[in-house]
Amino acid sequence: MSDSSMKPYLLLAVHQWCTDQGHTPYLAVAVLGDRIRVPMEYVKDNEIVLNVSYNATRDMLIENDFITFSARFNGVPQDIVVPVGNVIALFARENGMGMNFEAVIDEASPPTPPSPPDSSEDRRPKGRAKLQVVK
Repeated sequence: MSDSSMKPYLLLAVHQWCTDQGHTPYLAVAVLGDRIRVPMEYVKDNEIVLNVSYNATRDMLIENDFITFSARFNGVPQDIVVPVGNVIALFARENGMGMNFEAVIDEASPPTPPSPPDSSEDRRPKGRAKLQVVK
């Protein structure tokens, strides 16, 4: 996405609106190009719809070029990377209100996708927990 694109700002606004209204924000994504990381077993007709509520995701970031988060699919945590250009809609599951976008897949000079967020299992210390008295 170009620096002047309004799309990331609109995505943030619609996501916040859904959350404020008590709705579940869903993200519809065109699964095209090589910069996208989603569980391919859930892709139908080159599209996937993802629950992007705070309860369903961990460490979600909506940035100018990418949306990244970690989520569980069938109980298995997976790191998700979606180029903002691949987003075709963000809407509330409960009433369908939201915003549609045109997918703009730019493969000419792709920026490097960000590293996926660390899953909670990776951050947990190994071994048994210990308590220490600090003076």
